[in-house]
Amino acid sequence: MNQPRYIRLHESDNVAIVVNDGGLPRGAAFADGLRLTGPVPQGHKVALSDIAQGEPIRRYGEVIGNAVRDIVRGSWVEESLVSLPRAPALERMELATRVPAPQPPLAGHTFEGYRNADGSVGTRNILAISSSVQCVAGMADFVVRRIKDELLAHYPNVDDVVALNHTYGCGVAINAPGAIVPIRTLQNLALNPNFGGEVMVLALGCEKLRPERLLPAGAIALEQERPAIVTMQDERFTGFGEMVEGALALARQRLEVLNRRRRETCPASDLVIGLQCGGSDAFSGVTANPAVGFAADLLVRAGATVMFSEVTEVRDAVQLLTTRAINEEVGRALIREMAWYDGYLAAGEADRSANTSPGNKAGGLANIVEKALGSIVKSGSSPITGVLAPGERASQKGLIFAATPASDFVCGTLQLASGITLQVFTTGRGTPYGLAAAPVIKVSTRTELATRWHDLIDLDAGRIATGDATIETVGWELFELILEVASGRKQVWADRWGLHNALALFNPGPVT
Repeated sequence: MNQPRYIRLHESDNVAIVVNDGGLPRGAAFADGLRLTGPVPQGHKVALSDIAQGEPIRRYGEVIGNAVRDIVRGSWVEESLVSLPRAPALERMELATRVPAPQPPLAGHTFEGYRNADGSVGTRNILAISSSVQCVAGMADFVVRRIKDELLAHYPNVDDVVALNHTYGCGVAINAPGAIVPIRTLQNLALNPNFGGEVMVLALGCEKLRPERLLPAGAIALEQERPAIVTMQDERFTGFGEMVEGALALARQRLEVLNRRRRETCPASDLVIGLQCGGSDAFSGVTANPAVGFAADLLVRAGATVMFSEVTEVRDAVQLLTTRAINEEVGRALIREMAWYDGYLAAGEADRSANTSPGNKAGGLANIVEKALGSIVKSGSSPITGVLAPGERASQKGLIFAATPASDFVCGTLQLASGITLQVFTTGRGTPYGLAAAPVIKVSTRTELATRWHDLIDLDAGRIATGDATIETVGWELFELILEVASGRKQVWADRWGLHNALALFNPGPVT
């Protein structure tokens, strides 16, 4: 790695990114004769030719902006030199014009999962305790601690107990159009396959979001026969201690049922995998995301459900996705979600440019266009078979776009509501992010990060940049790792350390 190296992604690109750890100094010469006019940090762009003011700057074979001033060959193309182009016009998108041909089915791959009565399959066996309002979060946490300290050891087949706490339920415009998003998110969170269908709700009693709305269809009729709701304001309770005992009694009933679950051999088609990125850098679209995209194609070939998300990290490259929609209806649904989010940002007097973080820029990403082009690579090359609005539950196989904000925590929460049972998370800058409800496999874009964070990163895709591995080999490694983690045979680092972020609802509705 002492020899100066850069990566150019497309023959039409007039910039490339520096590969060498620590970047390169002024005067560094590449094998093709290119010489740096000044220092360039690792992952940042170098001009491969002279670029005149106003001319397009190309990466991934796409325009990521225009030169703010003349840029000399061999110089650092840092973010201030790249103007932000207009977002693609949604009304002029091509729909389903280049639908990828189906790839050969991938048979024979299985994992050990927990099959549920509704046909879904979990990768973990968890008791989840929903809450109807933020007011009871303290009680939910107290009950979870009691269960872990006193009960869980008696139910050895139950992996964990989690509280589905949030900041919703009262002081909100419960019937506003935007309220459907947090409400259906909470409804569908409780139905995640990793929870085995054993819904339990803690309520206060005076909240706007009535706890009955968090129960599955048909469960309300069974409430007298098999209660699923504990209400703190219930007059039969005298004191906090009795409230807690009431909750523990319901928990014991559900732990008994969950403890009878056993892993069984299931086809890979029963997997529901979420894809996400955070702390992205210029290598994201070169190493980790392409490897994830390759694994996503393998999963789709195996008949699984794979969902990618993050509207603002798709919006500036959506023209590359609408053509992949399996039909015009799916293409229009993609446009619908992009347009909805455009309006949402405009109402808040913000735009997509606010997405790119200081860490993204330090990692070599000039703007949201460059970030989006690297982000969508993790969707692979399969046809897009469906689109979900925020918080909707997946009901089909194949590659799905699940619309979410780009926030790691909001995206993770919404993907859990959509039914993922395992998530793959790529990162270039590093993050301790994790979900209590589903394993998160973290894939690094750079070997330096994987080495430095050896006990937080699960798979190193940086080997692709150094030539020590290919996209295909890392993609297969990830596919096999997904099966191992889904089967409970391998534990991800976030779960080993107990690093689990709180849920974060997306509430576009008003707070009263």
